[in-house]
Amino acid sequence: MSAGNGNANGDGGFSFPKGPAIPKITTGAKRDNEICHDDSGPTVKATTLDELHSLQKKRSAPTTPINQSGAAFSEEERQKIQLQSISASLASLTRESGPKVVRGDPAEKKADGTTTPAYAHGQHQSIFSPALGAVSDSSLKFTHVLYNLSPAELYEQAIKYEKGSFITSNGALATLSGAKTGRAPRDKRVVRDATTEDELWWGKGSPNIEMDEHTFTVNRERAVDYLNSLEKVFVNDQFLNWDPENRIKVRIVSARAYHSLFMHNMCIRPTPEELESFGTPDFTIYNAGQFPCNRYTHYMTSSTSVDLNLSRREMVILGTQYAGEMKKGLFSVMHYLMPKRRILSLHSGCNMGKDGDVALFFGLSGTGKTTLSTDHNRYMIGDDEHCWTETGVSNIEGGCYAKCVDLSREKEPDIWNAIKFGTVLENVVFDEHTREVDYSDKSVTENTRAAYPIEFIPNAKIPCVGPHPKNVILLACDAFGVLPPVSKLNLAQTMYHFISGYTALVAGTEDGIKEPTATFSACFGAAFIMLHPTKYAAMLAEKMKRQGATGWLVNTGWSGGSYGVGNRIKLAYTRKIIDAIHSGSLLKANYKKTDIFGFEIPTEIEGIPSEILDPVNSWSDKNAHKETLLKLGGLFKKNFETFANHKIGVDGKLTEEILSAGPIF
Repeated sequence: MSAGNGNANGDGGFSFPKGPAIPKITTGAKRDNEICHDDSGPTVKATTLDELHSLQKKRSAPTTPINQSGAAFSEEERQKIQLQSISASLASLTRESGPKVVRGDPAEKKADGTTTPAYAHGQHQSIFSPALGAVSDSSLKFTHVLYNLSPAELYEQAIKYEKGSFITSNGALATLSGAKTGRAPRDKRVVRDATTEDELWWGKGSPNIEMDEHTFTVNRERAVDYLNSLEKVFVNDQFLNWDPENRIKVRIVSARAYHSLFMHNMCIRPTPEELESFGTPDFTIYNAGQFPCNRYTHYMTSSTSVDLNLSRREMVILGTQYAGEMKKGLFSVMHYLMPKRRILSLHSGCNMGKDGDVALFFGLSGTGKTTLSTDHNRYMIGDDEHCWTETGVSNIEGGCYAKCVDLSREKEPDIWNAIKFGTVLENVVFDEHTREVDYSDKSVTENTRAAYPIEFIPNAKIPCVGPHPKNVILLACDAFGVLPPVSKLNLAQTMYHFISGYTALVAGTEDGIKEPTATFSACFGAAFIMLHPTKYAAMLAEKMKRQGATGWLVNTGWSGGSYGVGNRIKLAYTRKIIDAIHSGSLLKANYKKTDIFGFEIPTEIEGIPSEILDPVNSWSDKNAHKETLLKLGGLFKKNFETFANHKIGVDGKLTEEILSAGPIF
């Protein structure tokens, strides 16, 4: 056997023949001082890999807050105060002791081999005096708190410990929400007590399904027990509402890094200084979504329960890991808290022109709210949730929660470009090798979503506040094809259509026939409102009247016939209408009044065929138009019966005005 240049020797090894010496490796031209350049540096001080890794991370050192005596808190005191606050949040209501709360990941060992930080303060025993024999095993363990982690840290936690978490090719974190891929409104409960009995909207048509205080406590204890049984929990302390005078402090306790990153993106992120002086939260969420509720508990109809207690300022989530429950749960809370301050909470998009003119966009799914409120010639204040205060508008959230189904760079470039490192992608499908996302694949769900900070949108206005709105735009995708492309509304009509919250969806097929189905959602967000819809409508009318804002109804649906006969109004035409509203030119147009609904419609708009502005002109069958118009008017009337008996205003006159603004036969 021979091998290359060597020959096998008798020992089974190799001997190499003598030959010319191997040439020396040259290092290139020498410098002027005749010394070859040396890239090596001094040896690191570390003697072990653990020590080397510890040198890799620089310690964060925000400004230390001042205590009441005027002296600065030490780092240990600050940690103690923070952990005591979190410990109080996790305290049981029925037992005298619980786990000790400490800070840090249990998987990260210290130099001495321990995992428990030395500053293990905030024990539950400091809040309750344990009775003899009442101590359970839970009081012997530590619950590690991962507090306000950064996106990079949360990525690491998700990928290490949560199955189904991956980094996609665009840098986003893809994750799964489990069996539930959407909200569970039938499993949402609100405690009905002395505080809420007379304040909230209960009964027919209301989204508020009642539960009692005792049942809430049972579910709260179940959630807290589950969270306390874990080795670690994630805690986010954040804000709602960009208006500094009316912001709300929220604390979210969750079991998953995905949920923590989602809320990091969706709420307003405090500065390090704001975080140090955060104190006690105004509202707390206990997200134990991986653990089911007990179905034998009173008021439970499934293993999922989302419970709000407005008196305790707490929310409990059991049996669903869908992150949107947290976002919309807090929105419901704002719908309760803000009107108490004479602030109107709104389910709307909002943008602002270069001259400071603000427009609100209301619309249900599929009406074009996101598309039309996203305008490269205007600043985005927010895409979904807002407050209208005495000084103007403010976004409630710190991020966007965009639908991803069939997303493309061409149709939604801003959303497409916002999906990058830091973004959470929910329930999407991607290539197992390239990690490229296929937004058209609905294998997991059609409700695929992306949650990202609002700063990821290039024309976002930071801070997300603006002056009083000039225009209030109600969007409806009318598949019946009888609503005008644009109508100017008086105050009573604005209230009527705001309370109605109409759009028409295309129903499924039966024997090859497709028919539109009317959908009504009070205040364009019935699932989240807490008070009677007329209260929000009255506040809207009062603010519009005081600020001189104009109401508009814009149909983004069909023209020339119902779905299947007519055609959908071109997006280019709708954009021209919206542009004319923003510029103020539409206010100067000539108007005429329509039958049944009594809309004021313009006779002409530059760049739009005049015949489509009045729907009857674009229908070839005039009788069919009249019949369909009467049918839709009847659906409006029937829907409004729920609200007709609710008296608002002096002697109920405002209710009468609103009713008279509806369709008249």
